[in-house]
Order: sequence, then C-alpha cells, then structure tokens
Amino acid sequence: MFKSIVVGTDGSETASEAVRQAVELARDIGAKIRLVSAYEPVPASRLRVEKQQVPQDVQWMVNPREDVDATLEDAAEMVRTAGVEVETYARQGDPADAILDVAEETEADLIVVGNKGMTGAKRFLLGSVPNKVSHHAPCSVLIIRTT
Repeated sequence: MFKSIVVGTDGSETASEAVRQAVELARDIGAKIRLVSAYEPVPASRLRVEKQQVPQDVQWMVNPREDVDATLEDAAEMVRTAGVEVETYARQGDPADAILDVAEETEADLIVVGNKGMTGAKRFLLGSVPNKVSHHAPCSVLIIRTT
C-alpha cells in the first residue's frame, strides 16, 4: 500500500508527533520515511560574525542551514532507532512547497503532517502548511491531530 512516506518537520511538538505516528505506520507496513524541513538562509554577514566566535576546527558547522540540519538529524535518529529506513531533505523556501516537491520527486505514496495552524479561522489562511499540502498533494495526505 504505502512504500514511501514523506513527513514534514520543523522540530515543533506537532511535527514531532507527526513523525512519531508516521514511524509507527512505516514500521508496521515496511515503508521508508523521507523527512523534509524547510529553511530560510541566514544572511552572509551574520554567518561571518558567528564563524569568528567559534573555534576554527568547527567553523564548517556554521552554515545557512545549520538549524534545519540539526532538526532533521534529531528526527532521523528517532526514525532509525525504530528500525525504519530514512532519508532527509533540507529545502530552502516555503515549508509546504518543500514537502510537496519532495513528495513529487520521490513519488511518495503518503504525506504526513501535523495539524498545526488548522484550528478555527486559521485553517482558511493560504499560508497554512497542512492546508496547502492537503490541497496540492500528488498523493494521499494524513493530517495528525495534535491540538
């Protein structure tokens, strides 16, 4: 049924619950998890300042997407611990677009996202990640209710 599951994460509690439930499903059915997180690049001037404040041997860690890489690695470790195969995707730009792009590129069977931003009148806002994903997905979508 589902062989490839794309999961959006930003490190929030809502996203972590979506990852947790996607892992349970993937483990039960033998699917692969593809974790996606989006980022806005850090300005070069800020990076220069930050690099000057860390020891030279770890300056390579200061980069435009360091936060998203850490978020993805934390989530990927949880997936690996459960014995599920995982790939990570850090994408620059809009989170919903990042999730949709990876789902399309990898021919995913299912997208899993948390319901953050879908309560009350907010669910009608165009910027809501779960709302946008649910309306434009190239596959089935599972929205995990966390609130």
